[in-house]
Amino acid sequence: MLKKKQSGVVSLIGIENIDPILEKVEINDVWGVGKQLTKFYHQNGIYNAKQLKNKSNTWIKKSANVLSSRTAMELRGVSCIGLETISSKRKSCVVSRSFGQKVEKFQELREAISGYSLNASEKIRSESLVAKSITVFVRTSPFQNLYGFYSNSKTIDFPIATNNSIEIVKSALNALETIFKNGYRYQKAGVVLSHLSESTSKKNLFSCDKDEKINNLMKSIDNTNYKYGRSTLSLASAGVSKRWSSKRQHYSKIDTADFYYLPTIKA
Repeated sequence: MLKKKQSGVVSLIGIENIDPILEKVEINDVWGVGKQLTKFYHQNGIYNAKQLKNKSNTWIKKSANVLSSRTAMELRGVSCIGLETISSKRKSCVVSRSFGQKVEKFQELREAISGYSLNASEKIRSESLVAKSITVFVRTSPFQNLYGFYSNSKTIDFPIATNNSIEIVKSALNALETIFKNGYRYQKAGVVLSHLSESTSKKNLFSCDKDEKINNLMKSIDNTNYKYGRSTLSLASAGVSKRWSSKRQHYSKIDTADFYYLPTIKA
């Protein structure tokens, strides 16, 4: 409930006299109370969490907003937002990046879209999901007047919902071919897998023996990439040099996932 000096989740249920504690909490230290709301509360004589807790709910709703009313009720120990014990499945999966340098060649854009499609496919497989459609989009920078601005997208529906990387990459490249235009310097591209649903092992009218082999292939690729790092196994269409890759010199250090970022202790 509090921010800055203290953070985390605080349960106020069961505490008989919470007012002495809330009186010491300045109103701007209550989670969800920003600069403008703090200024408004001060103008109306509310300087700490206790005063907000004891303020009329009708006045708060009329003068501030519903979120402020919820905050006041939480301070009174009334739960307004239930805890989600089951995470809901995602409805779409987006993988997009801005390029480290402008891309003009179709081959480089093709490699990027292939890589993004492989990444998205791996993500939905990890959650046992399949996609019914894929959208590919590209755009140039809106700030480059010399080359002009261009933005477009194309959506393709799969005959059967799938998480097969090979089929997804193939459809993505078909979509890219229809929207790519020469003469532009592309700054960003991406793919969106939509209408996701849970994967099922049940066979349908279009099922064949090859499906099981493909599923085993996808599992082998995922296991290898999980063990040895992403893109250890990939498709040739994703390229090797990847001159278009995002610049990483400003990325945050990942101390728990990269050996070379481990802190060094000096005696």
